[in-house]
Amino acid sequence: MHNHRPYPHLSIPPGARPPVNPSPVEAYAPYAFELNSSPNTNLYDATPTSSRPPPVPPKNWQTPVPRGPPLLIRRNVRSAYETAPPPGGFLAFPEPEIHRSNSARSSLHPSHASSASFSVASTSPAASPRSLSPATHYPRHRSSRSDVGHSAHARDVATGESTPASAGSAASSFEEATMPGLSRELSNLTLQSDEGLRRFQKGELSDEDSEWYRLVPQEARDSLGKREVERQSVLFEVFKSERDYVADLELVRQVFIEPLRSANPPVIAGDRLHAFIKELFYNLGDILAHHKRMLGLLFTRQEEQHPIIQSVTDIILEGSFSFRSDYEAYIKHYPLAEELHRTELKRNRAYQAFISARASDPRVRKRDLATFLSRPVTRLPRLNLILQHVEKITEPGHPDKDELPILLELLSDFLKSTQPGIAAAENKVKFYNLCESLSFAVGELIDIDWYDESRTLVHCGNLARHSKSEIDWHGWNDLFVALLDNYLLLTREEKKPGGVTKRYVSSRPIPLEYLRLGSFDAPPEGRKERAEDGGLLDSLRMQTRPVYPFTVYHAAAKAQRRYTLYAPSDGARLKWRDALVDAKGVHDARRDANKIFAPEVLDDGFFRSSGSRASQLSGKKSGRVINAVSFTAMGGRRFMAVGSASGIYVGLRGDSRFQRVLSYPNPNTIIALQESNRFVIHHDSYLISYSLDLLARVSQSQSPPSSLDASLEKIAGHDGNVLFCRAGRIGGRVLLVYAVKTFLQVTVHALEAISSSDLSLRPVRSSNSVFGSRNMTSSFRPYGEPLYVPKDAYSVTTLTKTIAIATEKGIVIADPTHASNSVVAVVPDFSDSATNKRVADLKSRCEAAKPLGLIRCDASELLVVYDTIGTFITKHGHPSRSCGYIRWETPAQSFAHRGAHVLLFSSEFVEVRTLAAGKLVQVFEGTDVRLLLHSSLRPANGGVEEPLLVAMRGEKDDRDGVSDKIVELNETAMLETPSTASASTFSTEGIWDEWDM
Repeated sequence: MHNHRPYPHLSIPPGARPPVNPSPVEAYAPYAFELNSSPNTNLYDATPTSSRPPPVPPKNWQTPVPRGPPLLIRRNVRSAYETAPPPGGFLAFPEPEIHRSNSARSSLHPSHASSASFSVASTSPAASPRSLSPATHYPRHRSSRSDVGHSAHARDVATGESTPASAGSAASSFEEATMPGLSRELSNLTLQSDEGLRRFQKGELSDEDSEWYRLVPQEARDSLGKREVERQSVLFEVFKSERDYVADLELVRQVFIEPLRSANPPVIAGDRLHAFIKELFYNLGDILAHHKRMLGLLFTRQEEQHPIIQSVTDIILEGSFSFRSDYEAYIKHYPLAEELHRTELKRNRAYQAFISARASDPRVRKRDLATFLSRPVTRLPRLNLILQHVEKITEPGHPDKDELPILLELLSDFLKSTQPGIAAAENKVKFYNLCESLSFAVGELIDIDWYDESRTLVHCGNLARHSKSEIDWHGWNDLFVALLDNYLLLTREEKKPGGVTKRYVSSRPIPLEYLRLGSFDAPPEGRKERAEDGGLLDSLRMQTRPVYPFTVYHAAAKAQRRYTLYAPSDGARLKWRDALVDAKGVHDARRDANKIFAPEVLDDGFFRSSGSRASQLSGKKSGRVINAVSFTAMGGRRFMAVGSASGIYVGLRGDSRFQRVLSYPNPNTIIALQESNRFVIHHDSYLISYSLDLLARVSQSQSPPSSLDASLEKIAGHDGNVLFCRAGRIGGRVLLVYAVKTFLQVTVHALEAISSSDLSLRPVRSSNSVFGSRNMTSSFRPYGEPLYVPKDAYSVTTLTKTIAIATEKGIVIADPTHASNSVVAVVPDFSDSATNKRVADLKSRCEAAKPLGLIRCDASELLVVYDTIGTFITKHGHPSRSCGYIRWETPAQSFAHRGAHVLLFSSEFVEVRTLAAGKLVQVFEGTDVRLLLHSSLRPANGGVEEPLLVAMRGEKDDRDGVSDKIVELNETAMLETPSTASASTFSTEGIWDEWDM
């Protein structure tokens, strides 16, 4: 910004006599060193500096005066008086007209540095001796050392034309040559405040002496007038407040940060010291650097223009643009820093002692660290008030009248823009306080994702609920209800000694994905209470006050988890309704934009079942979808096989035209073994397989159905009923594991699928195989020995070296390769339940649930998945994490493991949770939801996971029946951090050697 401001101007008539002992300005006491002078004595030399010979002005006024020691520095007031009196003697001395302007910016080169000067013009003899009149013109201004980056040309305010600086200097020199007397005396007069100004800038003056009027001679103040004296005093406050502010920020570094970092023994534990200092003091160092630079420019301006400062608007405006972003970050973070300080004071006695010791430092002046932390928050509002005062008392026509409103508007808009950030940070502090006060039920692991940066407290307050207990005579319970951006919490408050508040979670938190809103317009009800005031008999009387009910409930447990809450007023009830609606809307929008698994509809309309609009069952109705697999055949083309109530259909992926290839209605399981080119079917009590490539060719009418029949291989079922069948991988082998139930026992068999490349080299087996079947299978070979397990086995999961068989009593871990001499383990291992209460509690919960399978979390832990809960165990089978458990929001019928997540499937919802902590991250909702995949095949050599296919009620319901929708759940990846995906994957080979899993 280029400032073309007029040069300071004094209107003094020619031949005017200097004032003799003018009366002091009201509200300011005269200096003690002001002396009376005789008419023949120079009044301005009667100072403590008069004994020192004054510097001789240079003959050429165009050349800047070299700067000497501080006491000899010539200020902006330059001598313009001649020593000889003008003809006709001296005239009466009227009040001079003084017009100061801001320095126009120029280069910082020393050749541009010169002191400001006064210009003298004639004034009317009738002017009041104590008044200031507006200037009639503004002479040009010579550049000063504080003028940074401005043009070397000066602009004439009256004409608006730019002229070279030399022209302005010549004009000024001419005026100085005509009126040398008063300027020289005012210049000499300022020498007495040089030492005071230097001491002020160094902070060596006392508070009462650090005022403008204490550094300016009485005669100069009398010549200015009361309004200009007030303006200069307010401008001086800018310098003073900026000096004190920088000193306080330096004090924070010297008294708090450095001793805290170097304390021995450490005040804060070494592993969190750096983070603590960063969070507590945030970017205070960046703000200090900005203000040290701005203070240097202000002090330079003060040295050049003291005692009459024209303006500091340009310096502050430039600083405002540079430090705005750093202030915004600090102000928004300040509530968190303050709460961190207070929390550490409560928890850490060493920190208490440290802060107490810092308070004894005399430089702190009994101020708390919280006061220093708040200095950047209050600095800009205070500066804004000072500048508003400057604008108010600035004379019309002064350049600040045009430029100060720009700066004030900039500061005001900035302060307004930080208010939402401050409110959000204060809300974050409330959220942290709530988190610290919560107490959950012992044993249950609930991850509400406290540490996510987006977590906020949306609304909270006291609500009431009808008590179902007969102990409470009044029948009401007071609750503290908190609505977060992801959960609704119902807690019971309890005040502890020392002002500590504990909030006990009275009901499990409700995720917003499952939260549903009921009625909010029910009429008020009366709540009976005892009178709190009055005598003993009055306290026994009942008083009734109205309460306003509203209802919320859990979508997966509409009857069991339905809550009717009572607000103290209708306005409070409306606030709760608005907060709940807004929170759910924001949460749904955020969830849709950040899906962990993105659903892709593969088909909706081909598979139909009978509905209310269908008149009769037609050939178009293929029946309800039971299972489905995706595979690749015929030169890389992608196919999908779907098992339904009327048979097995095959078609191209993405094409809604399916062809029924096999007539096996309601198949229990279908599995595509891509590496072995086999399509396995578990139907009724039999287990058979076909060629996968021929299955695709027949569906496209490129091969006759007879060719597919020729590829049939009977795997099991001739010697008993096949209960279940799953595919998995152990090491580099693809296994087909199935269970056969006979009259006396249940036997689990494991077969290794032979790859298609090795199949042609394998010799044909004789008829006396281990299966005793006359139709020999050539695509599979036995893996290990048969395992005898309890009769209630119903599922199996393959691990690294062993298999986990789910039974009603628990999960059995067995090794088919060492079936005869290995110890069969049952997990979880509750052998310590007799002596450990937590183990006993977990055992009772697990025995009441149905185990579904195991998932490996990392090298030392597994997750046992039950239908209602999940619990972690060590690689030896013992409960871990203090016997904690995770309760699903709705009972699961099946589950699937993908990467770092586990998916739990129920009839109406699909829960996606993190494997490491069980945190709920996504929920799908549907009708008649079914997991179609029945294998746990991990990809080989870093390949792609098998597609995760799900069926649910479709969108179509017409005369052809109700459609079934087939959806593929595709796992998404983080866009901003490409390394996240690789960090979430880890090698699992060989990590179960100790337990042989």
